[in-house]
Amino acid sequence: MATTYKSLITGGSGFLGSHLCDRLIKDGHDVLCVDNFFTGSKANVAHLLGHPRFELMRHDVTFPLYVEVDQIYNLACPASPIHYQHDPVQTTKTSVHGAINMLGLAKRVKARILQASTSEVYGDPVVHPQTEDYWGNVNPIGPRSCYDEGKRCAETLFFDYHRQNNVDIKVVRIFNTYGPRMHPNDGRVVSNFIVQALKGEDITIYGDGSQTRSFCYVDDLIEGFVRMMATAPGFTGPINIGNPNEFTMLELAEQVIKTVGGKSKLVFMPLPTDDPKQRQPNIILAQSKLGWQPTVELADGLKETTAYFKKLLAI
Repeated sequence: MATTYKSLITGGSGFLGSHLCDRLIKDGHDVLCVDNFFTGSKANVAHLLGHPRFELMRHDVTFPLYVEVDQIYNLACPASPIHYQHDPVQTTKTSVHGAINMLGLAKRVKARILQASTSEVYGDPVVHPQTEDYWGNVNPIGPRSCYDEGKRCAETLFFDYHRQNNVDIKVVRIFNTYGPRMHPNDGRVVSNFIVQALKGEDITIYGDGSQTRSFCYVDDLIEGFVRMMATAPGFTGPINIGNPNEFTMLELAEQVIKTVGGKSKLVFMPLPTDDPKQRQPNIILAQSKLGWQPTVELADGLKETTAYFKKLLAI
């Protein structure tokens, strides 16, 4: 019989967190979902509220939490520029104080802890595609720094707790992920494009549309999380989890228009400050250590995501 765990998920009612809750419940684990509902939504986990192995707690990770668990997935932090720039000081505190509090909890109860880090630790990369040993090219004082540097500092804390206190850590660097339960107004490119196309509005492209991103469907990402959490002690990462297929913003817009239908036109706006020009994960480490690679093609993932937004917007 498979081992079952008491799993704590911070940010558990958010886009990624709610899918992780679903997966862990399906796998037979007990799940404590913790969220302050700044960007998360109870609606994302409403279907789990009556489940005997699921518990929902309102809590802000910038304050200590005293619970007994075996595993911690630390996902708490607003992850889209609109949300993390709304209160940049709080964003940094969520990454840094949140990491300290969750690592302290892991140390006390001897739990394994996984940090949901980000490809933003690479900044506007001068190495392409990005490998885990690349140190990044990050502006420490720009409008995106609260998120980029907050996540970088969280990684520092994870490795220092590991070296100093022997905490069992796992660090995953997430590349652009999309799918059902994305926030419709989070400013991320996939949700932006789909919502604009569904409403028959023009699709907004920042810059000339030549900048690239790599889009990983949420189910693939969650599979990477679960595999990483199950690796042997001593394998800490960091490890890139993302889809290496690279698309320009123009290509993505065309794919969305094809999926949604309609006659949306493209309009171009200035590129935001410090917006990375390219983003593509090197996933050789994930392939070799986790036996993981993405399986969902962009066209298929966009269909599922579009269906979700259609229902949400009642279109």
